[in-house]
Amino acid sequence: MTAEPTTLASWTRALRKQLDALGLDSAVLCRAAGLEPGRLDEPNARCPLSATTRLWQLAVAASGDPALGLKTSQFVSPTTFHALGYALAASSSLREMFERIVRYHRVVSDALELELRTCADCYEFRFRVPPGSPPPAPEALDAFAAIYVRSCRNRLGRDFAPLAVHLQRPAPADAQPWQAVFRAPLCFAAAENLLRFPRAAFEQRLDDGNPELAEHNETVLERSLAQLQAATWTRKVRACLQARLPDGEPSAEGIAQALHLSLRSLQRHLADEGSRYENLLSDTRHQLALQHMRDPRCSIGEIAYLLGFADTSSFSRAFKRWTGQAPRQYREGLDRP
Repeated sequence: MTAEPTTLASWTRALRKQLDALGLDSAVLCRAAGLEPGRLDEPNARCPLSATTRLWQLAVAASGDPALGLKTSQFVSPTTFHALGYALAASSSLREMFERIVRYHRVVSDALELELRTCADCYEFRFRVPPGSPPPAPEALDAFAAIYVRSCRNRLGRDFAPLAVHLQRPAPADAQPWQAVFRAPLCFAAAENLLRFPRAAFEQRLDDGNPELAEHNETVLERSLAQLQAATWTRKVRACLQARLPDGEPSAEGIAQALHLSLRSLQRHLADEGSRYENLLSDTRHQLALQHMRDPRCSIGEIAYLLGFADTSSFSRAFKRWTGQAPRQYREGLDRP
């Protein structure tokens, strides 16, 4: 059994502000959902997904507004998402901003899995419910999508719009509120939740980026992640991989031995957590590669060595598979003014 997903209480406070602005008693609704209003004011409090989903359901019923999630996004500020909000505001490009969202979103909520994919002329940002996990309220997903688009507009200007918005939620009776927020082609009852963005805008260098401030907040985020994450077998394997990659590609047998397990036991533990060793190895390398690429002191060859690849060409092939770009092309995009 896995623990129930949780979300920062500060996110729930944004919904409370929206309800109060409508003249509704948010405290009463919170208690009806099983949330103690006073607890939501604690800086690092977290709420179980089942309770926040119930609160969204009660809020929509009380307001009579199916577009409540879109409106709630207006009550979100950088402090809502703690250090992540400030790291995003200091990012030097939208691509960098969304890479941070993917890497650190669990600090805000572990109810979704996020992915940023590079395509020929666009970027695709997906947010999906993990297998076997309960889905958040559709209105909560509306709010998250609206927040992502508003974050882009905060950096590039009010005229910015995505190329397309796909939402798994059922089509509303009146799509006008969604059209007004996203100003993009909409697809409801979609196969997946997806935002598609223009590539040139995503790679544009932002004048108000502050790498030093972003790095400082990443330190806080790394500490927060460490505190949140229990020592599951998946995380134990990731830690072993990070320590051993500079010595070459670790084998599953070697990692199992380091964890005092048989290979079969390791495979069973990972399968119980919905994971596989090969996927963990690739994902760990991918995340470390993105971090090392931002360090101008690291050459491509050094990064390949740090990630345990036999040679630079093997690393280059893997990096292009992850990002759609060769390492040098990706780094040139980071340096582009």
